[in-house]
Amino acid sequence: MTTHIDVLVLGGAGVDTIVHVPELPLPFSDSYMIRPGITARAGQSGDFVALGLTALGLRTHHLDMIGDDHEGELVRALHRDHGIPLTAIPQPAGTKRAVNLVGSDGRRLSLYDDTRSRESDRLPEAKVRELAAASRHAHVVITHPCAQALPLLREAGVTLSTDLHNWDGVNPYHEPFALEADVVFVSTTALTDPECTMRDIASRGRARIVVATAGAEGAYLLADGEVTHVPTITPSAPVVDSNGAGDAFASGFLLGWLNGEDPRRCALYGAIAGAHACTVPSTRTDAVTRAELLACAAEAELTSVRPWTAEDVRPADGHV
Repeated sequence: MTTHIDVLVLGGAGVDTIVHVPELPLPFSDSYMIRPGITARAGQSGDFVALGLTALGLRTHHLDMIGDDHEGELVRALHRDHGIPLTAIPQPAGTKRAVNLVGSDGRRLSLYDDTRSRESDRLPEAKVRELAAASRHAHVVITHPCAQALPLLREAGVTLSTDLHNWDGVNPYHEPFALEADVVFVSTTALTDPECTMRDIASRGRARIVVATAGAEGAYLLADGEVTHVPTITPSAPVVDSNGAGDAFASGFLLGWLNGEDPRRCALYGAIAGAHACTVPSTRTDAVTRAELLACAAEAELTSVRPWTAEDVRPADGHV
């Protein structure tokens, strides 16, 4: 079958309720008066990756289980509004939802509703095979039941990526995703030795590239046996929220990777997209466009910003 999908995104569709709080952690109190208010909007990890890829001009298709409920309609509307094809498999337990507490410094604490899935849930094999056969690449979110689709995607011959988010390097739930993907993203938040975890993923799995995002410290890229520091990009607007920054980074990186760019340039794209996401309030779902990203990348190369030098490359036995 001729491919007409650049990236098939599996999982991660849902609704977040955004609550702005004075600080994190939130001190105990009987009540708080919240401004600018409490907002429910569609957009979890898979939604944000699909949105970011689409804004960057990649043909994207999203597949997940969604309930016949208000939250499900919000997810469907998000995809309709942004022209993202969505295959919604009925989910009797309801659409995934979460509450995000957002501090005044833009940090986020997410509370996920763990009742919105069942152990027996499966994405239909025939549909996974059909969409995979029409795709160049698949980005697999770590939400249930996407792990069961990994062997089907491998059989279809598509390349895979995944984001392990705040994995601690030990939890066995994340391992199937970490070891099956060609490109692995992970946050350094819960890692005691990021480089050790990155190299472990690459040595035990299929990953050719591992990226560990480190917030304000930038990111670390493992490619061709070397760990390289990826500096942050200063956004063109004030930083207001970190929500969706990791998903945006993955989208920007994949744009470069699918176009055959050098991994370090892919990481620059990711850093630009992630920085842009930090300027967007958590109540909105805007993403950087391809033109904006490429213009920012060209500017970074012409100014004093030096994304990479020999000093940024750690030796094979070094540590991040």
